[in-house]
Amino acid sequence: MRTKLLAAPALGIAVLVAACSSGSGATTAPTTAPTTAPTEAASTAPSAEASTAAGSPAAGGAAGVSLADTKLGKILVDSKGMTLYIFTPDGTSGKSACSGQCLASWPALTSDAAPTLGTGLDAEDFASITRTDTGAKQVTFYGMPLYYFAGDKAAGDTNGEGLNSKWYVIGADGKPIQASTGSTY
Repeated sequence: MRTKLLAAPALGIAVLVAACSSGSGATTAPTTAPTTAPTEAASTAPSAEASTAAGSPAAGGAAGVSLADTKLGKILVDSKGMTLYIFTPDGTSGKSACSGQCLASWPALTSDAAPTLGTGLDAEDFASITRTDTGAKQVTFYGMPLYYFAGDKAAGDTNGEGLNSKWYVIGADGKPIQASTGSTY
């Protein structure tokens, strides 16, 4: 019985990982996703079924980004403490390489205005790109688009760290953090 209970969550994570495991950096066909986010009363944890990122503001609002102390060091989180990630194939090209099924597993942090920043973060390190698939403005940090992971269910979760050697939490300096050592790449 214990084996069956552990197999279901592992299978769920495997499905989420497979959604963005292409080694070529290719993306799936774009899909349309709403650009507004849940209200404050809605759940804060993103899910694979969610069409928008929890913590992204409602239309016309600004996202909140701050630093949180975790076992990985100081990392970027949203206003509700949900971990933010970067996708290394995005680079600093001003475009997102994550769309379609990938975006369902890795919802974008979107904001119609410059994000509200916590202590230790500088406005000049943030900007936004306009997503070609949804038209939403996705928040960037040091040129890298920011995402949530649908496998994170509570503030402080870092379940997406290091997945496929492409998804990483990000430190205050804009560099991905290596989970095994807490150091940056």
